[in-house]
Amino acid sequence: MNRRTLLSSCAGLTAAMALGPLAPPAVARPGQEEPVRFRLPAPNGPYPVGTVALHLADTTRPDPWVPSRPCRELMISIWYPARGGAARPTAPWMPPAAADRYLGLLGLPAGRVRLGGTHGHEGAPVGGPPGPLPVVLYSPGANASRSFGTGIVEDLASHGFLVVTVDHTHDAAAVAFPGGRVETNPLGGVSDYAKALAVRTADIRFVLDRLAVLRSGGHPGVCRTPPPTGMRGALDLRRVGMFGHSLGGATTAATMLTDGRITAGASLDGGAAGPVVDAGLDRPFLVVDTPGKGSMESNPALRAFWSHLRGWRLHLTVRGAAHQSFGDDVLILPLIAPLLGMSPPDLEEEVGTIPGHRAQAFQRAYPRAFFDLHLRGQGRLLDGPSPGFPEVDYAR
Repeated sequence: MNRRTLLSSCAGLTAAMALGPLAPPAVARPGQEEPVRFRLPAPNGPYPVGTVALHLADTTRPDPWVPSRPCRELMISIWYPARGGAARPTAPWMPPAAADRYLGLLGLPAGRVRLGGTHGHEGAPVGGPPGPLPVVLYSPGANASRSFGTGIVEDLASHGFLVVTVDHTHDAAAVAFPGGRVETNPLGGVSDYAKALAVRTADIRFVLDRLAVLRSGGHPGVCRTPPPTGMRGALDLRRVGMFGHSLGGATTAATMLTDGRITAGASLDGGAAGPVVDAGLDRPFLVVDTPGKGSMESNPALRAFWSHLRGWRLHLTVRGAAHQSFGDDVLILPLIAPLLGMSPPDLEEEVGTIPGHRAQAFQRAYPRAFFDLHLRGQGRLLDGPSPGFPEVDYAR
């Protein structure tokens, strides 16, 4: 796995936008550099955020990447609007064991980067608007962790969505399981993308099955710790959306073809592959891309997929953006690039020229507008070009 592959999956916040240190500043010893610290900006919705991590085991299939494993194991996190959880601790952006492994793979010295916390209070009771909540699934890019979409996911939860993020084990760079076990992916990262897409599709369908178990009163995971208060009644599995970045976007389209439980899907600078390219979809789908080599025009499979979409569809191009502008990456990469010796042109290739705060504004506004429209039947942002987002081009 090379540094660029790993680096393009990292996440966080530029120093200029940081909300402050996560802990009292360390006193640097002679010759010791102050560690880089960051924390994501707070979500802007009306509800505080709760979160819970669950360990799932699919006993119907061995792990497709490591056949010696008796079953396929996943880690997921559920993010939701909360109530009365202020006294509960907030979850780390990435579990410490996974963070240590990940930063080591990047080649960063121990303690040089301090990954921050989230705004999700662990195990807080479910709150938010009355009634069951629309459910949104998130699949990250290849070699990436479920942590890398935290900024978008927290904001969706703060606006009344229940969001489930999925780590695709042995595809993600580092996945921490209860007890401290960390699973990584092959040296060099995943290269068999057709296999990865099939595995990810099966993962998402299994997660939906386990959410149905939770909704019916059972426990979906390996650990029998009771779920947060109100979780069972919060799941509206008649309103399910999905989105992903890069390979996660392709996973969204592929899963929708095989599973009608997903009402609407969005791809953030992702491609399209497999049967869905020619079969298309009859449900709402949002395609987001970047200019130049990241555009639909440069991707024949994505153009074919777009031409076969038969339901509501929208194509957005974010001028100035690059591939890593659609997750927490756009905020952390400028912060840690000097530690990895990245030149300004290398950094621009990853995150583009769009300012980090504008990329984040897009991330918060457009996925939520899409799911508001198709899971709640409200909102007008997607009707046409918005003066508040002059960098966003529309195509139907």
